This record gives sequence, C-alpha cells and structure tokens, in this order.
Amino acid sequence: MADLEFELHKAQELIFLSDARFKVVGAGRRFGKSWFARTDLLVKTLMETNDYGYDLTGRHSYYIAPTFQQAKDIMWEELKRMAQPVTKKIRENECVLTLVNDRQIHLKGSDRPDTLRGVGLGHVVMDEYAFMKPDVWTAIVRPILADVKGSALFIGTPAGKNHFYDLFISAQANPDWEAFTFKSLDNPFLDPGEIAAAAVDMPMEFVKQEFEASFSSFGGTVFKEEFIQIEDRKPQGSVYITVDPAGYEDVRAISMGQKSKLDETAIAVVDVSPQGWHVLDVQHGRWDVRETSLRVLRAAQKYKPVSVGIEKGALKNALMPFLHDNMRRLNVFPYIREVSHGNKKKTDRIVWALQGRLEQGRLSLQPGEYTKPLVEQMLDFPNPTVHDDMLDALAYIDQIAVTSYYDAGDCVQDTFYEMEEITGL
Repeated sequence: MADLEFELHKAQELIFLSDARFKVVGAGRRFGKSWFARTDLLVKTLMETNDYGYDLTGRHSYYIAPTFQQAKDIMWEELKRMAQPVTKKIRENECVLTLVNDRQIHLKGSDRPDTLRGVGLGHVVMDEYAFMKPDVWTAIVRPILADVKGSALFIGTPAGKNHFYDLFISAQANPDWEAFTFKSLDNPFLDPGEIAAAAVDMPMEFVKQEFEASFSSFGGTVFKEEFIQIEDRKPQGSVYITVDPAGYEDVRAISMGQKSKLDETAIAVVDVSPQGWHVLDVQHGRWDVRETSLRVLRAAQKYKPVSVGIEKGALKNALMPFLHDNMRRLNVFPYIREVSHGNKKKTDRIVWALQGRLEQGRLSLQPGEYTKPLVEQMLDFPNPTVHDDMLDALAYIDQIAVTSYYDAGDCVQDTFYEMEEITGL
C-alpha cells in the first residue's frame, strides 16, 4: 500500500474520504472520473479487511463498463501503469490484475451478464451506470457483495432521469449510501476555455447534462421550424460524407409488393467551416448493396470529401466489398472511417449533434430535392412512428468533422471505433 502513489484533487478527495459503503457520483465530462475509479479500485483491492471487519482474502474487485471493450479502452492501460508497483501477475487477454496480496481486479462488460457471476466480490466500480441495464446491479452484482458487506462505486455522467437518477435520489435517503454531484470545472486542472469551446455547438440541455452533471430530461419539440435556414451558397470549408446503411435485402421485398418496416439508407454530405455546417445533400432510400456503394462513390466523386464515415456493423461489412470493387472501376478512393452509435440512444445522438447548431444559426441547408423530407423529419422528431434516417446520417458528421474534448483522466468517450483507410490496392 505504501508503494502506491496517487494524487486527488479536492472534489475527488471528498468522495474518497466518505465512509459510505455505496457511493453514487454524477460528474461532468473531464472531471477525472476514470482516474478516480482507478484509484478507488486499487485502494479497495489492496485492503486485507473492509470497514466492517470482514476478511477479504480471495475476494476480488470488478470494474464494470457498459461493454467489455469499453472497459478495456477506458481502464486497462492506465490501470496497469498505475498498479505496477503493487502488481504480482497480469492476465492480458482477460484483463485481470493480481496484486501483491493475491486479490484480483477484473475488467468486465455489463452486456455479458453471465461473466459477472461465480466470483466472490469485495468491491465493484460501475462506470457509466446510466448506460447499463439496472438489473445487472440488482439481480447479479448486489447479491454477490452481501456475504462480506462488499462496497460499490457508481460513477458516470447523467443521461436524463433514468435508473442512474433513481439510484442517485435513493442514495440521498439511505444511511449506507452517499450521493455526490460535481461539475466538470470542479476539476481544478481543467481549463475553463476548453469547456466553453466544447459547448459552442451544443444545446443548453446537453451543456447542463455533460458539463454541469445535471439530470436533465428533454421534452417537447426538439427542432423548431423558425430556426431552420435554407440558403443557396457555395462550400466554404471542408466536405464530409456519412452513411447510415439500412437492410439491403428490403429492396427485394419491395419489388415483390411486400410491406416493409425497415429503415432507409441515408447518405449525408456536409460542408464544415468555422461558420458551422452547411448541408449540401442527404440522399435517402431503400437500395440494394450495389446501388448503395455506387451512390456513396458518386457522392465522393462529386464533392471530394475529406473522409467518408460509415456506421460500423454487419451492414458496413456487407457494403465494403462492393465499395472496393467499384473504387477500382470508377478510380475513386475516398478515405473511409467507421462511425458508431457508441452505446448512445439515437435520439440523444441526434439532439447532441444538431439541436445546438440549429438554434445558434450554425446549421443551414442547401436548397434541393432532399430539403423537404429532411425538414419533415426534423419537425416530426422524435416520433418512433416516422423515419429519422436522414437525421441519423447527418448526426454522424459530428464524429468525423469535430474534435472530441476529453483527457486521459476521463476517457469515457461517446464512441469507440477504429479508423480504416481504403487504398484500393
């Protein structure tokens, strides 16, 4: 324990020094949640007995993120570095650290609940609990802690008034629990100018949620008609294209006269400049995979984008061979990047990327055939009975055209994806 060195800022110290068995922390982005979670894991796992006098020999600690890959991306490398002086063994593939007292830290994903069972636990950290199913805690993790009165830390950024909010409220009335809320700027090492810059294109609801750790709840009309600007002008910056693919096999169903409930594929083309976004085109429809690939490449041929972002998954994988073939045939080789929903609800992603820009006059539309259906989707949003595919494709521009603001002390990113450059060779 003496060999483990760490520093906490004052807000983190308040959490660390709390005697509560269960701690619920709502904190803004870049508060330093990941750094504190690592410190908490190591200190708790190095303890031989807990605050209730129970022997913790053979009792391990879990760090649980919404997915195992997120847990690995957020925690693993920095945890190994910080734990090096007190580490006895590392199981790299499983992301398990054995410390010098033979207690272990396991990285886990809440999306694989069966992997959470069967191990005696002394402590658990649940990171971004708002994006997990609540029964992961109530039905699986909580019972495992019971026999030795194990402890838990819930930490993350609020995501509306969901089960994380309910837990936060109930913690305030329970003597074994304590609830904390901290703004991003409670981190004294954070430059206020960075927060101001990051908030430029964000709606006020998200500024409050993401940086002020407010449990905001959105309601009413998201996109108001009076904010929609349609103007004819030439590109002033760099063009980006994003693709939200839909089920290609639906084309056959349509040709056979069958009613389809599948979404449409959408291809968004946007000019990004210091003045904001100017939408040049949003193609949409139900196409087979070959036509989709041709439409993407023809758009790239016409607009010469910096990059083309395609939503990751099976539909992208099906599209890529056709893109490769047609790249060679058309002699067009755009830079392909993966974009991802990043475990965020579609509604949240669209609001995050578009509402603030629209309200602040930093999103405009070039007149065209796409304009009417796009405006209709805006005015209907969010309505689960109508399409929002054009908005979804448009929102992905935010991932490839704007730099995200985060640091190594708070690496919970909105997305996790690998970039892929297609050379055609």
